[in-house]
Amino acid sequence: MRKTLLVICGIACVTGLHAQDVERTQDGAKNFIRTQNVTEEIRFYSDDIVRVIKYPSRHLPDKKSYPVIKTPEDVNLSYTEQEGNLSIKTGNMEVVMDKNSGKITFKDVQGNLLVQEKEFGTNFIPCKDGPYDSYRVSQRFMMSPDETLYGLGQQQTGKLNQRDQELTLRNENTRVCIPYITSEKGYGIYWDNPSPTVFSDTPQETSFNSEVGYMSDYYFIYKDGTQDGVIAGIRDLTGQATMLPLWTMGYWQCRERYKSPDELCEVLDKHRELGVPLDGIVQDWQYWGCDSNWNAMKFMNPRYINKMGDEAWMKYLPNGEDPNAKYPEPRIKTPKEMVEYVHKNNAHLMISVWASFGPWTDQYKELDAMNALLKFETWPRNAGVHPYDPFNPKARDLYWRYLKNLYDLGIDAWWTDSTEPDRFDMGEREFSLPTADGTFRSVHNAFPLLSNQGVYEHQRAVSDSKRLFLMTRSSYFGQQRYGSFCWSGDISSQWDVMRKQIAGGLNYSLCGIPYWNTDIGGFFGWEYNNNWKDVAMQELQVRWMQWGCFMPIMRNHCSSPMESEIYKFGEEGYWAYDAQKKFIELRYRLLPYIYSLCGEATQASGSIMRPFVMDFPRDKKAIRVDNEYMFGRNLLVMPVTDSLYTYYDKGAHKGFTSVPDVAKAVKNVEVYLPQGAKWYNFWTNEMHSGGQTVSMPCPIDIMPVYVKAGSILPFGPAVQYTSEKKWDNLEIRVYPGADADFTLYEDEGDNYNYEKGAFSQIRFHWDDAARTLTIGERKGDYKGMLKKRNFRILVVNRQSPSGDKEPPQFSRSVRYNGKAQTIKL
Repeated sequence: MRKTLLVICGIACVTGLHAQDVERTQDGAKNFIRTQNVTEEIRFYSDDIVRVIKYPSRHLPDKKSYPVIKTPEDVNLSYTEQEGNLSIKTGNMEVVMDKNSGKITFKDVQGNLLVQEKEFGTNFIPCKDGPYDSYRVSQRFMMSPDETLYGLGQQQTGKLNQRDQELTLRNENTRVCIPYITSEKGYGIYWDNPSPTVFSDTPQETSFNSEVGYMSDYYFIYKDGTQDGVIAGIRDLTGQATMLPLWTMGYWQCRERYKSPDELCEVLDKHRELGVPLDGIVQDWQYWGCDSNWNAMKFMNPRYINKMGDEAWMKYLPNGEDPNAKYPEPRIKTPKEMVEYVHKNNAHLMISVWASFGPWTDQYKELDAMNALLKFETWPRNAGVHPYDPFNPKARDLYWRYLKNLYDLGIDAWWTDSTEPDRFDMGEREFSLPTADGTFRSVHNAFPLLSNQGVYEHQRAVSDSKRLFLMTRSSYFGQQRYGSFCWSGDISSQWDVMRKQIAGGLNYSLCGIPYWNTDIGGFFGWEYNNNWKDVAMQELQVRWMQWGCFMPIMRNHCSSPMESEIYKFGEEGYWAYDAQKKFIELRYRLLPYIYSLCGEATQASGSIMRPFVMDFPRDKKAIRVDNEYMFGRNLLVMPVTDSLYTYYDKGAHKGFTSVPDVAKAVKNVEVYLPQGAKWYNFWTNEMHSGGQTVSMPCPIDIMPVYVKAGSILPFGPAVQYTSEKKWDNLEIRVYPGADADFTLYEDEGDNYNYEKGAFSQIRFHWDDAARTLTIGERKGDYKGMLKKRNFRILVVNRQSPSGDKEPPQFSRSVRYNGKAQTIKL
C-alpha cells in the first residue's frame, strides 16, 4: 500500500468531496474550480515538501523543471474534511485546500498559520510568447505584517529583509535572480518559473508575476521551523552540494588580465618569494586573441604561443594591443609550459571560458549550423559574438568537446563567465528567439544552471579523479549540485557597494547554495582612478581582503588597469601590505575549520555563510542585521564597510589620511552581539554578553570577529599552500562558557571518492560543567588518512593569545589513534 490514508472527520469516501471535481490522489489532492475554470493539484514530495500546481484547463500542461530533480516519496498522509475545506497532514506540516475558492493555507502540525494564498490569488492572462500560446501567470500570498522575508538570490539593494519592495527577477551582471523566498518562520517558497518575474511585496499581498508560463507552480518547504530545516529541504529537492577541492579553500589571485604566461607565472613567483600563501591563480579572457575569435577555447593570442611577429598569428592579437610593441624573449613559451610551471610551484590554474562565441571560432560555425546560437547583441559589442543555447543537449556536448582541449592540457578549474548571459538592446524579437526548450524569454533565468550543468556532467563522465570547480557569474536555484560557486559580478570599488554585497551574499546563501564570494577590492577601480598607491583605495582593499578571509572562497580580483596583488600596495612593514598578509595567513590557519564546514555542507546540508536568522531566530533585532553573519556556527564576523583612517577628495582626485599614522590609529566600530550566547573577542579573548551592541577597537589590521562561547575551533599549521603540511598536529581551541560540539571532516581532498563514503569525521564535545573534552571515535576511512596524530588543546581564557597566533603553550597535548577518549581540563 503506497500511502496510509486517515479520515478524521467521518467522511470515508470521495463522494463527500463533490466527486466530479475533487479527488484524493496518490500523493495529495486534485480540485477543479468551476467558477474559475482552473484545476489545482497538491502533490507531496516528502513530509517537508509539497508542490502546488494550478492551470486554466482540465489537462495538465507539459512543463519541465530545471532545478527540481526529486520525485515524490511515499508519504503518510492524513485527510480531514470540514466546512468546505480539505486538510492534508504529514508529520511536519498541514496543507488546507478551500474547495470552493481554491485558496491554499499552510500550517505547522500544531495548527499555527505559516502562510496562505490570497483568495482568488492565482491569475492567468493569455499572451503570445513568440509562436506559442501562453499566459502571464501570477500567484499572490498573504504574509504576516511584521514577518521578515529573505532570499531572491543576490540583489544589489543592500536589503537583507525583502519586504516592501518590487524587484524584476531577470539575471544580469551583478544580480542573481532566484524566485525563492524564505521566512523567519522557517518555511520556503520556490516559484518554479524561469521566465523574467516580478516579485512584489506590499501591505496587501506578496506576489510572483511571471512574463510567460503555462501554470502556477510552486514548492512549499517546511520541516521544523528552522532555516537549516528549509535548506535541507532545498537540497533534497534540487540536489546536494558537491565537495569542492581542498585547495580551493586557500587564497586565489586574479586580475583582468595577465597578458602572457610570463606575467602570470611571475605573480606566482612573487608570492613564493615573499612567503604570501597562494593556491590558485586565474587566466582571464583574451588568451584566445581578438574579439572575432572570442572564446575559441584555444591559446591563439600570439603572446601565449611565442608567435609575436608571425604574420599568420598576428591577426589574433587582442583588439587595441600594439602589434609593433617590443617584448622580451618569453621565459614560458607555451601554454603547456605555463600549466606545468604553475603545478610545479604547488598552485592551481583556473581559466576563463564564456557562454558565447566569436564568428571566427569553429564552435560558432558548428552551433550556427545546428541553429544553437542566440543571435542578439552580447559582450563584446559590435564583434558578431553570440551566446550559445545550453538548453540544447547537443550544444552542451559541443561545448565540452572543445573545452576538453583545455582539460587535457591540465587546467584545474573553469571560470564560466557571462552566464546570464550578457545582452544588449533586448526587445520583443530578441526575447522571442527560440531555444531548444521554447523562447529565450520562457527559460531565461535557468541559462546559468544549464550551462554549468553541461560542463559538470561532461567532465564527470570523463573522470572522477578531479573535482569540478566552476566560478560562474550567474546562478539559479539548484546550482550547488554542479561544483560551482557564484561571485557577485563586476561591482565597483566603493564602500557602499562593498556593504551591499553582504546582504546579497546572505540572501543567496539562504537560497540553499553554500559557495559565494565577491571580487576582493571590487572590480572597477574608477572611484580611485585605478591607483593602488592611493591611500584611500588601500584602506578599502585592506578591509575587503579582511572580509575575504571569511567568505566561502577567498579570491582577489580587479579590472585593468588596476593591479591588486598585495605587494602592489607596499612592502613588508607598510600597513596596507602587512594587514592583507595577516588575513591571508589567518585563512590558512582556519583551513581545518573551513573544510569541515564544506564537509557539513555536503554531508548534512549545511551552510557556510549563516545570517543570524539561522542561529538566533528569536532575536528580532539580530534577524534583520544586514552587515554581520556567522561564518559557520562559531565565528561572528562584521566586515568594516566605512573608511576610518583615510578619505578621498574627488576635487583633488586623490586620497588622504585623516590620522597621523594609519598603522597606529585606533577607532571603534559598533557590533551587535545576538541574544542567546556569550561572545569572545577573537583578538583579545574578552567576553561579552549577547543582546547588546559593543564598541570594538578596530585598528587597520583588525576587523570585528567574535567567537560564540561554547565553541571548538581547529587551527591548522602555517603553510604556503593547502597541501604543504599534513594536519597531524592540529591546534584545538575550546572557548568555554557553554557546551560545545564540532565535527572535524577530512577526505582525500580532490576526487569523488567521498561520494562512496571515503571520508572521516571526528566529533569533539566539550562539557562545560565538567570541563571535559571528549574526542569521539573516528568514523569512516579514506586512502592516505592519518591513523595517528596529535591534538594540542587550548582552553581559551583572557590571557590566551589572539586566534591568529599559535600559543606558546597548551592546556594539554593528546595522542589520538582513532579511539574515543575524554580529557579533564
